[in-house]
Amino acid sequence: MKKILIILALLISFSGPVLAQQPHSHIILKNVGLDSLKNVVESCTDFKLYYVTDSNEPPIISIDSPISSLVADLNSELLSVGYTISQVGNTLYVLKKVGIMTKLPGDFFTPDKAIQESDTTYVEAISPTKNGTAVSENKVYRVGDPNVPFKGNKAIVTGYVKDLSTGEPIADASIMVESTKTTAITNLYGFYRILAPVGKVNLILKAVNAEDARIMLDVYSNGELEVLMKEKVHSLQDITIFAESNQQRRTPLMGVEKLQINKIKHIPTAFGEADVMKVILTLPGVKSVGESSSGFNVRGGATDQNLILLNDGTIYNPTHLFGLFSAFNPDVVNDVELYKSSIPAKYGGRIASVLEINSRNGNSKKITGSAGIGLLTSKFHIEGPLIKDRTNFILGARTTYSDWILNLLPDDSGYKGGSAYFYDITAGVSHKINKSNTIYAYGYYSADGFGFSKDTTYSYKNLSASLKWRSIFSDQHSLTLSTGYDGYTNKIEDKGNAVNAFDMSFNIEQFYLKANFDWMLNEKHTLNYGLNATYLRLSPGILEPAGSNSEVSPETLDKENGIEAALFVSDKWVVSDKLSIDAGIRFTFYSALGPATYYTYQGGDMSQSSITDSVTVGSGKFVKPYFGPEFRLSAQYLITDDLMVKAGFNTMRQNIHMLSNTASASPVDTWRISDANIVPQTGWQAAGGVYYNLFSNKLELSLEAYYKKMQHYLDYKSGAVLSMNPHIEWDVLETEGKAYGVEFMLKKPMGKLNGWVAYSYSRTLLRESGNKEVYEINNGQWYPASYDKPHDVKVVLNYKFTQRYSISTNVDYSTGRPVTLPVSKYYYAGGYRLEYSDRNSYRIPDYFRLDLAFNIEPSHNLKLWTHSMLTFGVYNITGRKNAYSVYYTTSGGTKIQGYQLSIFGAPIPYINYTIKF
Repeated sequence: MKKILIILALLISFSGPVLAQQPHSHIILKNVGLDSLKNVVESCTDFKLYYVTDSNEPPIISIDSPISSLVADLNSELLSVGYTISQVGNTLYVLKKVGIMTKLPGDFFTPDKAIQESDTTYVEAISPTKNGTAVSENKVYRVGDPNVPFKGNKAIVTGYVKDLSTGEPIADASIMVESTKTTAITNLYGFYRILAPVGKVNLILKAVNAEDARIMLDVYSNGELEVLMKEKVHSLQDITIFAESNQQRRTPLMGVEKLQINKIKHIPTAFGEADVMKVILTLPGVKSVGESSSGFNVRGGATDQNLILLNDGTIYNPTHLFGLFSAFNPDVVNDVELYKSSIPAKYGGRIASVLEINSRNGNSKKITGSAGIGLLTSKFHIEGPLIKDRTNFILGARTTYSDWILNLLPDDSGYKGGSAYFYDITAGVSHKINKSNTIYAYGYYSADGFGFSKDTTYSYKNLSASLKWRSIFSDQHSLTLSTGYDGYTNKIEDKGNAVNAFDMSFNIEQFYLKANFDWMLNEKHTLNYGLNATYLRLSPGILEPAGSNSEVSPETLDKENGIEAALFVSDKWVVSDKLSIDAGIRFTFYSALGPATYYTYQGGDMSQSSITDSVTVGSGKFVKPYFGPEFRLSAQYLITDDLMVKAGFNTMRQNIHMLSNTASASPVDTWRISDANIVPQTGWQAAGGVYYNLFSNKLELSLEAYYKKMQHYLDYKSGAVLSMNPHIEWDVLETEGKAYGVEFMLKKPMGKLNGWVAYSYSRTLLRESGNKEVYEINNGQWYPASYDKPHDVKVVLNYKFTQRYSISTNVDYSTGRPVTLPVSKYYYAGGYRLEYSDRNSYRIPDYFRLDLAFNIEPSHNLKLWTHSMLTFGVYNITGRKNAYSVYYTTSGGTKIQGYQLSIFGAPIPYINYTIKF
């Protein structure tokens, strides 16, 4: 009777959904939710009921059942709405799709058992040894052959981690063996290799923008396991930290910054174009000489001291349109990684940093693409399978239509009617030959041209093509072999005066071969070794008359050739759970090649007056070999799970020099290779850092300090002529440099509010090297480099109101860069002349800029054929007239007038629209 009274009371309170209760032991419920079901079941029976439901689509059920068969009847009803009910003792669990397994199927251990597809889509695992596909986290998957005896208590599990919907590899996914805490990270191709105990093993997988996955394995011997992870739709109520949050913990390397393209697209930039290079400048330790300048400076290095790689190919000019845009299409880029300190031994050729940019391989499941339009640029990309799950392609292109903005300039500006354009094309094809061998082909081409008048035009082009073969020899050993061609050309056409009209061009080409091996020796040691070889060919300058009336004499500088080869090996040594070390050595050989003729000089003075002899070298002969080792060493110690310290030391060599007498890299700058009179640049850097994860990895705090020295860096003499100079050693000076600094970064990687705040204090000083009686620059004293900007503050934040709507902001403050200014005037030879200060002894005003953008993300409705993204923003919202440079002119022979040049001296609103299909 008590139960009947309770049920009657519930019927009154429900007053609609619950219709009636039969006497004694029968329950009738109609159109109720799980909360009402829980109340009735727990009131009328001895069961306790727990449930997990989808808040977006909670189930509504009806039931007419005796209590004696209530569980079975509820299970039938719940199955019809996508749920199951499981009974453990007197406890009932209602779960979406997959219930609790209390025992294994009777035929589970039958070898030829067919694996049936379950309803869950969180993770999909492929076990090649069983030739089947498993799609449930609630099943155990076999690795290795149970019929083959295996010696040892640990086996090597290898495989790939890919995106479930696109089939693209997921780089930097974290894989951990739960029992031993052994971890591995997937590489660029999504490949991993990990040691796991023989027997029952749980693998935990985490990746940026992917659902966490837990895979149960039965490991018998070495074997393969491929995992497909589902894209994560982030909950705004929860903050989940993925593999990116533990980036510092996973490797002893320090000074490494990795950015995913989804973060890049949310950072406001001029005219709203997602820009790889501009985002690099928001990181601590990375600077530039000013707004819209080409290139960047890393920890005191010059712009030519950065190695910029796109799919293994070298890009010599990474910007478009005077530095307004980067040369890389964001719709094709997969990830960007910057090495500021601990540069792996497989990289060489530059002494400051390595910026590695990798393209995506394309969707292996279906054809997709996107198109976008902005105020200055348009872009398009398409990707998909040529042969499903075997051959993929991706193609992207961009162009600009910027002439209209130049036509808005005032008539007296001198720039009205100018012209500027660029376009670039990026393409890639990958083909899976079999499970162990894959080939990749990439191509990139870009072209720029601009002229502020019809008299003088500038143009430059980048070209890169590469072919890559990746082979997995065994569970422990793999090879990546790549070869390719890179080219860069720039050209000036001056037709202002028909008599003096000329065309002047420069060209550099390189052919390379790279072999990179990865070898897991054992649980403690993983080797990376290989060799690189590069052949360089330069045309330092070609001068030709332009037009039939030109009296310019044609001139072609002798071509320069050089060869560089390197052998390298590094070992990642896991000393203990707390200590790990990465140590490596790279031995480099370089020489310019004949035919060549060069001068020898008396003493250390390389000038025309000190020539003692000339030397001729035959074709293919070494001009002057340079060789030596480069050392790489870094270590990490975990004080606690959240607190770690790192230290590193590395030496580098650079055999190519960019010649410029401007503060910023420009399209007309030329490159020269080292020869008998130009010595390769060398440098070393020592660094240390502390890293702390706070509030359960919701915040990441890092502090790094460094000191570096550079030798044989080329600076120019006053009045130097760098173009069309056959004896460049007459107009340049060897300098030595030192740089030091401290970098602080507070990062919040995930959640409604994400981004970072960075501050750095750094100095970069140069001085002429060698023992001389007369020094050309500042009497041989230290002077600041053109990019020496001691204080630097960067704030990059994104706030998500909902899954579709967000706001982004970017704050940039830095000390003004050094300049050389006139300090007096004097009368000479019938006119007034300017007397300049010591080099770089003054500074332009400090720099400050605030940008703001509002983003509307694509819809998550999977039934839509197209998805749109819209961005509104304002660059330099405060309208501050930041100085790019300060210059002076004279008028009337006596008056000296100073001017401040600003690139963006007003707020710049923009809008960008992108459609995806």
